[in-house]
Order: sequence, then C-alpha cells, then structure tokens
Amino acid sequence: MTSRPTMNGGDHTGRSQPPTHHHYYPNSSSSSSASFKGCCCCLFLLFSFIALLILAVVLIIILAVKPKKPQFDLQQVGVQYMGITTNPTTAATTSASVSLNIRMLFTAVNDNKVGIKYGESRFSVMYRGIPLGKGTVPGFYQAAHSVRQVETTIAVDRVNLLQADAADLVRDASLNDRVELRVLGDVGAKIRILGFTSPGVQVSVDCEIVISPRKQALTDKRCGFDGFSV
Repeated sequence: MTSRPTMNGGDHTGRSQPPTHHHYYPNSSSSSSASFKGCCCCLFLLFSFIALLILAVVLIIILAVKPKKPQFDLQQVGVQYMGITTNPTTAATTSASVSLNIRMLFTAVNDNKVGIKYGESRFSVMYRGIPLGKGTVPGFYQAAHSVRQVETTIAVDRVNLLQADAADLVRDASLNDRVELRVLGDVGAKIRILGFTSPGVQVSVDCEIVISPRKQALTDKRCGFDGFSV
C-alpha cells in the first residue's frame, strides 16, 4: 500500500515539523555612517549659529560706538636743505638737479571711543608730477580720545630734471623764489573693538607746500585728506 503525503508540513511518520523563523540583523556600517552624518550636520548648525551670534554682537557694538574716520594731517614741514644745480647740456637745452632734505611732522587725531591701529605709511614728494623722494612712518597704535604726533624725513639727492621741467624749476627758484611741491601718501588704519579688528581703512593725505630756496624755509602749506575708503 502506498502512503499519502501528510498535510501541514509533516513527514511520512505523521509528526508535524516546527515552523522556520528568519532573523534580520541590521548592518552596523550603515548605522554608523548615518550617525556620523547626523553629528556633522549638528556641528555645522552649531558653528553657524555661533558665527552669526558673534557677527550680531560685533554689529551691535559698532552701532553703539559709532566709529568716526581717523584724522591724519601734515602739521609742520621743516626745510633742512634745498639746493638746485643747473647743468647746461647744449645751447638750447638745460638740465637741472635738485637736492632736498625736509622733515615732516604729522598729527593723528582719534576721536573714537576705541583705539586705532595704524600700519606703515608711505609718503612721496613730487614736483610737477615727477617723484623726487619718499619717506615712511612706522606703524603704531593710538588709544581712544588721543592725539599723537609722528614724523618722517625725506632726503632727495640730486634728482635730475630735463628740459621743460628743469627750466620751470630754475625759473621758480631764481625768479620767483618759490618752489611748489606736492606731498602724497596713503595711511592704513584699523579700528579695534573688544579684541576684534575692523577691515582696513585707507586715509589719503594730499598737501601742497611752497619752499623758498633763498630763505631755506617753508612759506605756504595747504593740506587736505579725502576721508577714508575701505
């Protein structure tokens, strides 16, 4: 006699088999990656919030302090020496050389409630657009509500001028006894507030001075500065 297959997964003996259970084990590497990404996102949001908070505090302080533009002016000019030498080249043309030694005294005024840090400043002396010499003022820190004086010396050693410029220089010195020079310079400054330094501020100095070669002295001075620009 042939036996018939039993139902419900039993074997040929008629005993039922226990059901088979499948277990799922999560992938540890995928969960670690998700946690790492979540931490990075939280840190980014935290640092962004701190940066925005610091920026807001700095802006509030700046609005409360109301920083003013620094003042940097050429106060005095002392002529230590000025000499002009003519050098005839041909019958039609003449060259001239100029030697000059001047001391310039600048006054820095800080009317702000905070200090100002100045970088190294450079100044040039020019005659009719021709550079004659340069001088520098080392950087310094100026406290709030203070006035400070700094100085520099510009030495010009026999700078040659040709043709028209030489003729103008000789005429100005011998006939008019007045040589007009121009002093140009850029002064870099930064405002310090609670340890924070503002972006660079540029103050441009533009002065016209008149020197008498016979008296070896300054006879006129007109100065100005164009405020500041970032």
